Amino acid sequence: MDFVIIGGDAAGMSAAMQIVRNSKGHSITVLEQGGITSYGQCGLPYVLSGDVGSTEDLIARDPETFREKYGIDVRTHHTVTEVDCDHKVIYGKDDQGEGFELSYDRLLVASGAAPVMPPWEGQELEGIYSLKTIPDIKEIMAATTSDKQHVTIIGGGYIGLEMAESFVSIGKKVRLIDRGPQLAKIFDEDMGELVHEEAERNGVELHLGESVEGFKGDQHVQSVITDKGEYQTDLVLVAVGVAPNTTFMKNTGVYKGVNDAIAVNAFMETSILDIYAAGDCATQYHRIKKKDDYIPLGTHANKQGQIAGLNMIDHRRSFRGIVGTSILKFFDLTLARTGLSEQEAKNEKIPFKKITIESTHAAGYYSKEDPMTLKIVYHEQTGQLLGAQIIGGLGADKRIDVLATALFHEMSIDELEDLDLAYAPPYNSVWDPVQQAARKAD
Repeated sequence: MDFVIIGGDAAGMSAAMQIVRNSKGHSITVLEQGGITSYGQCGLPYVLSGDVGSTEDLIARDPETFREKYGIDVRTHHTVTEVDCDHKVIYGKDDQGEGFELSYDRLLVASGAAPVMPPWEGQELEGIYSLKTIPDIKEIMAATTSDKQHVTIIGGGYIGLEMAESFVSIGKKVRLIDRGPQLAKIFDEDMGELVHEEAERNGVELHLGESVEGFKGDQHVQSVITDKGEYQTDLVLVAVGVAPNTTFMKNTGVYKGVNDAIAVNAFMETSILDIYAAGDCATQYHRIKKKDDYIPLGTHANKQGQIAGLNMIDHRRSFRGIVGTSILKFFDLTLARTGLSEQEAKNEKIPFKKITIESTHAAGYYSKEDPMTLKIVYHEQTGQLLGAQIIGGLGADKRIDVLATALFHEMSIDELEDLDLAYAPPYNSVWDPVQQAARKAD
């Protein structure tokens, strides 16, 4: 059987390796638009800061390893332009502009997502960047020379916050613009205030509720124009979100779901026979919302890719869904969340209550140096957990994973008290912060 995979990163190569490890006698071809496979995109901001020594450290396996060790025909710099699902043929171009066509028996679309660039005037100027790939971070690092001291970041999500910290760490002055009223919109407004305070404490200039209209400059960007003013800058990073890379599927009739991502079932099957999809180009089933969602993260991409690969060789296994867990470092804070925020619960018309407490990572008498703010949202009638948010220092990661596990298994707020969690003064109080919050429930 001839398997073709479009996309050579997390989802695509996870699928390819499952096919290799669990079957024999198949042909596997991977078409990758870039020149690098299987690397950690989430580590890119930390190359700029120096926390990761080199972009090479982010690469798990290069194309040669996949070809020589695993027998996977990885074709880099191959851009797919069209899929003919009636005749099972893929069309595209290589880096020389030469056209190619390739037949398949089963196809996996794992083409990921691309940064969004709104149609702002002047976006073609030099010095305006987005961040998604290793070549992107290399270009940004090459541009952060000593004479370019001021950076403007547009967008206050994951990439915007992580890159703000990285730019500050190498001595740049950072301005952050977001059209919304707060940074980190995946958090509720009260939790977002803690993020704003941390940004300002570290010298990040915030412009919230401000919409970008364009850029000015003579070949190279010199200023950013918004609906409230004009700001001089040496470099711009646009980080306003991503969109699924699915334009080559436009004539197939494949069903699309949230955010124009390819809709898949639990087996990563699309609406077209023998075509699968996984990762940032596909939907994910949300276990709390009880419907498909679009939350493009590396954790989901790897899991969905693995599931897709197994199902492509008829090893039936289902993807159990997500609960919306994520975490990021922002200067001295850890920002962590899982499940639904207050606003999401309202959007889903779910009646809820909330609890917010201030606690510490360790026992209070042992150390008060690692405070955390913990918020839990739960169903007003049933007490079922709906979501949680934690902002703090040490221990925030541990607690969010406890809560994510509880959400996955549909536990109630009362059942949190029954959990047998580790305790010793350097690590916890007798009642863990998660349980401290639970005990305050009505």
